[in-house]
Amino acid sequence: MRKLILLAAIAASLAVAACNTVEGAGKDMSSAGKAVTDTAKDAK
Repeated sequence: MRKLILLAAIAASLAVAACNTVEGAGKDMSSAGKAVTDTAKDAK
């Protein structure tokens, strides 16, 4: 039972860490897309 609780806690912490990583990557992609859009608008 103790091992099961430990494994569940580890899985939960990894899931939370992965969510933060994906969120950060999404923000980076969004800012890169905005920079490309702004550059394209300036080139017109």
